[in-house]
Amino acid sequence: MLEKIDLTKKMGKKEYKEVMEGLTAELSELQRECRNEKIPVMIVFEGLGAAGKGTLINQLIQSLDPRGFHVHAINGESEEEKLRPFLWRFWTKTPEKGRIAIFDRSWYRKVLIDRFEGITPEEELEKAYQEINNFEETLSEGGTAILKFFLYITKEEQKKRFERLRDSKETAWRVSEGDLKRNKHYKKYLQMNEEMLQKTDTDYAPWNIIEAMDREFATVKIITVVVECLKEALENKKRAAQKADKDAKLDENAQVNGKSAAILKSSMLSQVDLSLSYSKEEYKEKLDALQKKISLLHSALYKKRIPVVLAFEGWDAGGKGGAIKRLTSHMDPRGYMVNPTAAPNDIENAHHYLWRFWQTVPKAGHIAIYDRTWYGRVMVERIEGFCTTEEWQRAYKEINQFEENLYNAGAIVLKFWMHIDKEEQERRFKERQGNPAKQWKITDEDWRNREKWDLYEKAVDEMLIRTSTTYAPWIIVEGNDKYYARVKVLQEVVDALEKRLK
Repeated sequence: MLEKIDLTKKMGKKEYKEVMEGLTAELSELQRECRNEKIPVMIVFEGLGAAGKGTLINQLIQSLDPRGFHVHAINGESEEEKLRPFLWRFWTKTPEKGRIAIFDRSWYRKVLIDRFEGITPEEELEKAYQEINNFEETLSEGGTAILKFFLYITKEEQKKRFERLRDSKETAWRVSEGDLKRNKHYKKYLQMNEEMLQKTDTDYAPWNIIEAMDREFATVKIITVVVECLKEALENKKRAAQKADKDAKLDENAQVNGKSAAILKSSMLSQVDLSLSYSKEEYKEKLDALQKKISLLHSALYKKRIPVVLAFEGWDAGGKGGAIKRLTSHMDPRGYMVNPTAAPNDIENAHHYLWRFWQTVPKAGHIAIYDRTWYGRVMVERIEGFCTTEEWQRAYKEINQFEENLYNAGAIVLKFWMHIDKEEQERRFKERQGNPAKQWKITDEDWRNREKWDLYEKAVDEMLIRTSTTYAPWIIVEGNDKYYARVKVLQEVVDALEKRLK
């Protein structure tokens, strides 16, 4: 495909200057509009070595307000990055709403340079392509405008540019042995690039091939594409707002036969036996044995560099904190982190909702424990109207893909739903109110949420059914008896760790 691209295209200096005057003014205005409309933008530059990525990025940013963009130069993974899931270092660099992130090389390194060098095994390629497409689709559906440029030059032109760079002491460092090797095996590397383009050219993040033999032509084409893309992003934002208003009205007017709907709905919570319990003596004996096992297993996990993600959700006063406290009491505090999840702050709200959770995914050998999680999207945000119907319905797929990324990186992922009945919750609420040491745990919001029990129960059932997977299963914990609940959590963790270590 690439070999059929016409690389003879050129633009004269006079024409270039005339065209650029109008383009740069338009691009500056569009950047301001996107900032006002809070549209995040990601611009990716990939392509062959010496094709001019640095020069063309510099030409692009001349028209932009420097306060509104950030350029990320992506090289090989650092030792810290190697201990995280492949996409971690890119999720953490995604721009906040209204800003532009420009990538000089990107997540495509894994299927290009790293593949060529043998760092990425061939058997991992399909998984990498899938993760890349999921990553871009999730961001695009969340409102991010994604532009991808592939800069293309001939083998002869590449060799000539490398020689020119190497002839000067000031620029010789820019040409690596890897660059020369890829030029020597130009055809083989070009085929890898063609495969990448075919597998990742999508409606939501299409590739733009840039004929980069002539700098003026390449510059004008890139800026023209950016201008058109930002215009489209602004129009899409307008249409999305109109659709959200329409959906909200449909939700308000929808009338459902509650009785028949209840019969048709699948339910996991209705089957839970909340009478399960342990005596105090049984509890102490089992707890002591399990905590000692966890201490040994934690050490073994670190040695084998296995990451662990433990996610806790449940009813208010369902026992999440008590279970986490017993779980961590015998762990090495240097090897785990408890992440309490509250309502997102202003910085977190300015990003995709999964962005803040990517910040805290564990590195290899460490344990990340979440006291409430990304599932807020399909529970509290759904019920309280903090996101649109389309957004929370889409979130099931996005969450499953997020957890699959963790699993693909070698993580053990367990999710606990701490389940109690409505009567037990009321008893615990009143107990907290009457205990000065626990009054901080109960708020007016807890009582208000309790009034929406039925709505939450429906949302929880749907969440459990749609997001319990083989790689990240939900474990429902019968929690009316705190002793039983704590032991079950520890036992499930021990079983999962032992199974992996074997």
